[in-house]
Amino acid sequence: MNKLLSLAVGMGLAVQAFVVHANASNIPDTQTRVIQTPKGAQVEVFINGTGAPIVLLPSRGRGAEDFDPVVPFLQQKGYQVIRPEPRGIGKSTGPTENITLHDLAEDINQVIEQVAKKPAVIAGHAFGNWVARMTAVDHPDAVRGVVIIAAAAKSYPEAMPELVEKVRHATDQSVPEAQRLAALEYGFFSKGHDARSWLKGSYGNVSKLQRAAGKATPQSEWWSGGNAPLLEIQGDLDPFKPQSTRQEMKDEFGSRISTVVIANASHALVPEQPQALADALDSWIKTLKP
Repeated sequence: MNKLLSLAVGMGLAVQAFVVHANASNIPDTQTRVIQTPKGAQVEVFINGTGAPIVLLPSRGRGAEDFDPVVPFLQQKGYQVIRPEPRGIGKSTGPTENITLHDLAEDINQVIEQVAKKPAVIAGHAFGNWVARMTAVDHPDAVRGVVIIAAAAKSYPEAMPELVEKVRHATDQSVPEAQRLAALEYGFFSKGHDARSWLKGSYGNVSKLQRAAGKATPQSEWWSGGNAPLLEIQGDLDPFKPQSTRQEMKDEFGSRISTVVIANASHALVPEQPQALADALDSWIKTLKP
């Protein structure tokens, strides 16, 4: 777990009944639960497979279906893949005003407690990794490890004003489609990958509440990820992670963190290189203590 890995890859809650989910996932065997949390939230959870649990958290303003491409690969490797829908999407509800990352982390803790029923690896894509790390800080006994997928540099957004505008355009459904597509191609997808797959699936209200929760939580409260083992997965073409910042987490966390760089991937990463992502997750999880 203390070595730097590099992958060069080509293109490439309380309701007991399970039902096939027909809307937020295109995976045929997806099962759904809706859990209730002690703090009044409700979380819709999509579950695939059995085995060691891995919880997947999508990026800001986006839903659980973003991980559809990687789920079959993880199932094949013998994992129980758990995808909580963020508050404001599908059947997931809860307070949206005056909340912090601690509130969102409690949602995930309840998912682990009620669905996984054992400590889980949490993998968060972009903003999702903030929630993953916050969960590890607040609920260390629930987390085996944290995977940080396509995290922006520590100084974002202060040091990257041009990307802030692109993010706004890419996630704002009121922006003309052509402009949104250009923003996605600029900041999220590498050349040769179809950015149109992300023209849908953005939720402005969810992005707003998540942004507010992030701003209401000092970075110092979640950044460490507690004491959990860390894996950072970077896309080699991710503009949110300039070359000059590639080693910043390794420099800070040392042997506690492993790094994987996936070739031909940008900030979206998950739909661009799902098999490479699954391979990286599997290789690292096998190094963790049971």
